[in-house]
Amino acid sequence: MGRIGVMLPRDIAAGDLIGYVQQAEELGFAEIWVVEDYGFRGGVAQAATTLAVTTSVTVGIGILPAAWRSPAVTAMELATLAEIHPGRLQAGLGHGMPDWMRQVGVWPTSPLTLLEEHFRAIRDILAGRTVSTEGRYVRLDGVALDHPPDVVPPLLAGVRGPRSLALAGRVADGSILAEPVTPEYLAAVQEQVASSGSHLLVAYNLAAVDDDPLAARRVVRRGLQWIGEPDWWPHIAPLPYAEEFAQLRAGCASGAEFAQKMPDEWVDQLSVTGTPAQGRARIDELFAAGATSVVLIPAGPDSLVALRSLARLL
Repeated sequence: MGRIGVMLPRDIAAGDLIGYVQQAEELGFAEIWVVEDYGFRGGVAQAATTLAVTTSVTVGIGILPAAWRSPAVTAMELATLAEIHPGRLQAGLGHGMPDWMRQVGVWPTSPLTLLEEHFRAIRDILAGRTVSTEGRYVRLDGVALDHPPDVVPPLLAGVRGPRSLALAGRVADGSILAEPVTPEYLAAVQEQVASSGSHLLVAYNLAAVDDDPLAARRVVRRGLQWIGEPDWWPHIAPLPYAEEFAQLRAGCASGAEFAQKMPDEWVDQLSVTGTPAQGRARIDELFAAGATSVVLIPAGPDSLVALRSLARLL
């Protein structure tokens, strides 16, 4: 059986952050994932805070955009967290959102090459090796840690395209899959990853549950309006209704209109929702399809209320 985690909302009020992660641990979530979206909060700072104010929960960073940090700095930051909190950290690296990366002037000509070079350098540094390399993007001369961690954290790739997933299969300990994640998408991902060994699959999904399934669906529906955007097409393409989905999205003037017109069946398949029993059944389907962790993204205006509601799925 896999592990059920919860995401720390990227826009949670600063005064609620510590209470949220402590309550998530007390409620029994196995993992807490933090996100580093440009303009919100840094992933390393959030992870450090979460690790410091909890005792045993695993903390995941999903993801650190590779291009805007030196791999030497990334390795040092991750090693520091892993040394202080051994066995409690998982870290994700990815391309980052292209528009955001262009805003800060770091979007590379070859994102795949950059990501591969970062993965290889960071893994070697964390493993205690002295690294010298002259790559296209990564140039290091005798870089090593004075105190490499005894427990090296898993390094996962937060990617979605087939070539990036194939890269994840070669260089990463696992893949972080952005929402929405369905059993069909998991099957496609595993074909593209084609890893010869164990490979973690962390599945994000928007989530809301209620004793009234219609109420839960109303809450979660509002968070699905962006799914029709082109970046998310790899998630939709494996679905049997992909063509119908694309036609409906093209006929709507906005994401909000699309979310309201989306059939209930699609809402249920593109999120974890319904009654607690229905939500748990969906999580079990994702585990059966290959997810090793299912990370719930709380839907609704009050993050703490949503967190307590989602604990009914544990």
